[in-house]
Order: sequence, then structure tokens, then C-alpha cells
Amino acid sequence: MNNPLIKLFRSKIYTALLLLLFVLFVGIIGYRFVSNYTWIDAVYMTVITITTVGFGEVQPLDTEAKIFTIFLILSSVVIVGYAISIITEYILSKNNFEDIKQRKMQKEIEAMVGHIIICGFGRNGKQAAKKLQDYGKPFVIIERNKEIIERLQEEDLPYVLGDANEDETLIEAGIERASTLISALPSDADNLFVVLSARQINNSMSIISRASQETSYNKLKLAGANNVILPDRIGGDHMASLVVIPDLVEFIDNLGIVGEKNINIEEVKVEQLYDVAQIKTIRELDLRKKTGCTVIGFKNENGEYIVNPEADTRLVPSSKIIVLGRPEQIKRLNSEYNIEQEA
Repeated sequence: MNNPLIKLFRSKIYTALLLLLFVLFVGIIGYRFVSNYTWIDAVYMTVITITTVGFGEVQPLDTEAKIFTIFLILSSVVIVGYAISIITEYILSKNNFEDIKQRKMQKEIEAMVGHIIICGFGRNGKQAAKKLQDYGKPFVIIERNKEIIERLQEEDLPYVLGDANEDETLIEAGIERASTLISALPSDADNLFVVLSARQINNSMSIISRASQETSYNKLKLAGANNVILPDRIGGDHMASLVVIPDLVEFIDNLGIVGEKNINIEEVKVEQLYDVAQIKTIRELDLRKKTGCTVIGFKNENGEYIVNPEADTRLVPSSKIIVLGRPEQIKRLNSEYNIEQEA
């Protein structure tokens, strides 16, 4: 945890432990040389004196040893009391801090609108979260494994502890206000149940589901998934493509977005580019001249894609364009049209 309060308490605990070790060291050295005890007897006398357990002395104490013991008892009472109070306060404060942080995160989730819900933080869910972070998209993770939840806490990622199969958990994650749900659970049966539940709660959201078996594809589609991803099929196709068309695959891989500095492909709503009250064409928009980016794809208002669209293609409302460019050109595009602020 990066909370300053917790760091302060930890520093105090370290100080208290050092003081305890110092008292123990002084007591052992004192009894060893003041009373001529053996090292074992000196350790024994120091421990029973500091802990005030009331056992008898190893041998009768002379005047000097008694004076030393008085000072050792007084100092140890203060230091041990201080250490106990600090440790107790740390434990209580840490528990309170966890509760406060959990309530704060839940309020943040309740304030989210148009966010993405990721069900399961396994291999696929983690990759999805990383990609969404690169884009700056808000998301909430649903996970029931407490060990994984501890990792999410350390990474300060928004999460809901629970079973994604339960409607209450989905509602807690804000499914009624979410724009997209990604079901990345390892079991196809669980993904199917999540898709069914999610579609019933939010009929307008986009649902993307993972599937392990090809036989689950149609079932998930029928249940309400907009897209079904088969990781094994994609992996096999990719490996085969590296044999058939290796240079092309390598070029496409280089278009992958791994962070703001490396973004070289972007999808943009036409409403972000100009006032659609007066329809423009790709030629009239002239993104190439303004930003250096090239329009390589177009998605019309009906969801149909056109690769390498003509310059006379009309940029109607609710359509999108896909642009390609070097990272600095994409950054110029985002800056020119304030696209990053709307992401």
C-alpha cells in the first residue's frame, strides 16, 4: 500500500523494534560486565527483567547490579509500552484504512458510466485490462480469488470481490451503466451463464466472451454475446501465418498498441472530427495534410466495414474511421481534435 499513514506507522514500528533491540543489547552487556554473569545468564536476566515475568535472579544482585536493574526496568517499561501501542495502532489503522479504501473504490465504481466490466483476471482478463489501461478506458474487474484480489489492491485496480455468475455482483460492478462486458472466465459454462445474466440486466451493452471449445461459439452467440473469441484458434492461425506470410504478420504485429508512445493506429468517431450538421467526405476532411495520418478503414452507421475507403466516402453521423500513422502523427491527431480527452 502506498498510503502515507501506513508508511508512517511502519517507520514507527521499525523505530520501536530498534529500541527494543537496543534495550536487550544494553541489558545483556550490563549484566555480563556489571554482575559478571555468563552470556546465557545475562540474556536470561535481561529477558525476565524486560518482560517483568517475576522469575528469580540467577544469583543475588549487588548494589551496582540493583541500580542497573532499576534503570533497565524503567527504560524497558517505557519502550515496551511504546512498541505495543504503536503495533496495536498500526493494526487497527490498517484495518480501518482497508475499509475506507474499499468504500472509496465502491463509490468510484458507482460513479462510473460507460465503463467496461472484466469478469475474471486470468491470462485473458489480465491482457484485456492491460490493453484498456493503454487506451485510458475505465474498467472494473470481477474476481472471486482472494489471492488475485490482493494483487489488484497492490496495483490499485478497481475490482469487485465476488462471483460474476451472481446478478448482485454484476450490479455492484455497475453493469446497468456499463458499455461493455468482457467475460474471460476459464469455463465456457460460466461464461455462458454470465452472458445470459448480463444480457438480461443490460440489453444495450456490448458483450465479448471467451470460449475454449468451438461448440460453445453458437451457444454464446445465442445467449447474447456480440463477439466470441477463441484464443486457441487465434493462436494457431497466428502461428500458421508466420509460416505463410511472415513479413506481413510481423508488420501487423508492429501495429499493436502497447502504450501512448507507441500508438500507431486509432479508431475515431466522425463526430469527434467535425460538425456533422454538414456532411464532409474523407477528401474534404484532409487528415493526411493536417496530421499526417492515413485513413485505412471506414465503418458506416450500419456497422459495415470498408477497407481502404474512397476519398469521396461521406463521413455520416454514427460512423467511424480507422487511421494509421506514426506515433507522433497519432499524437498530433489526438491533440488536434481533443480525442484523448474523450477516450
